[in-house]
Amino acid sequence: MTVHAQGEVPACWEVLDDRLLNACCVWDLRERRYRHPKTGKEGDFYYIDSRDWVIVVARTVEGELLLIRQFRWGANELSWELPGGIIDAGEDPVKAGLRELQEETGYVAKTGRLIGHARPNPAILNNFCHVVLAEEVVLDVSGTDWDEHEEIEVCVLPEATVMQWVRECKIGHALALNGLLFYQLDQNRIDAEA
Repeated sequence: MTVHAQGEVPACWEVLDDRLLNACCVWDLRERRYRHPKTGKEGDFYYIDSRDWVIVVARTVEGELLLIRQFRWGANELSWELPGGIIDAGEDPVKAGLRELQEETGYVAKTGRLIGHARPNPAILNNFCHVVLAEEVVLDVSGTDWDEHEEIEVCVLPEATVMQWVRECKIGHALALNGLLFYQLDQNRIDAEA
């Protein structure tokens, strides 16, 4: 183990090889062989190659927020979270977010804008998750368009209730929590500028 002095930047390892191990419908499992540029140490590391994702903080005309609840196979339980999904190749993150919002909830937005992005887990994933704020959302007559295995409960709640759920750990989806953080930062910025 190398301990770096404060301010000393760790090295970026060099990629020696990158190969596909398993292709799945929404991501690929890949293996990279790396070498440390100073020590010469080598190792094989595994990562998930995925398209970018988007999540949506949707605020109604009345100022309430939309949450969804659905079954998540990884956790083997129901999960409260924000609407979202995979961004199609070449698709703008805001357009993708508004599309996912309509498909999953049946709500459409008057406006939408990007308020942040983050890497979901850079230890094993190579993608970004973009956060879109959809404002003045209303229920559309066209309804939802769920994927084959989706079954979604839509809940419209006062913002204070959503933030209470965060404090109570009722919302445990890390990307939803990240989206709500970006939302709060955005609202604080707007309040400070007013």
